[in-house]
Amino acid sequence: MSYAEDRAEIQDLEARYMFALDWLDADAYVATFTEDGVLDWALGVARGRDAIREEVKRMRAYFDGLWKAQAPERPARLRHFIANRTLRIEGDRAWGCAYWFEINNDIRGRWPYVGGYGHYEDELRKVNGQWLFARRKIFNECMADRAASDTNPAAVLWGSAAKK
Repeated sequence: MSYAEDRAEIQDLEARYMFALDWLDADAYVATFTEDGVLDWALGVARGRDAIREEVKRMRAYFDGLWKAQAPERPARLRHFIANRTLRIEGDRAWGCAYWFEINNDIRGRWPYVGGYGHYEDELRKVNGQWLFARRKIFNECMADRAASDTNPAAVLWGSAAKK
């Protein structure tokens, strides 16, 4: 495959991940990870698809409770977006870095606002011809313990640190 084809498939993977996240679809979400994939996020580190599925189920339970509390008003919705993506692809391995932001509408009148933002640092593997996340670390600038360091992650991606 060419770089462009690999990049297009990785961007499709990222989009499927975002839709699965926004609809809290545990099966679609875990399908974006390798069997031994790692999700490093605000509530901890989940290793393997079963553990990642449980994290999504916890998210679902949390939001189901919020949505029921908002009844009879229509539920608030989150929508996640990805931007400024950079990818380094070497054969069946890749590393990525991208900004993410979340639009929320849980305020009166359901008007949208930016509810959070940060960046992803990803390790990807091609398994049986399909790109998957081997590790996704989520940085969140709204949380002190998940904020980015002073080091430019895109520069690290293109430096010697990406060849680990």
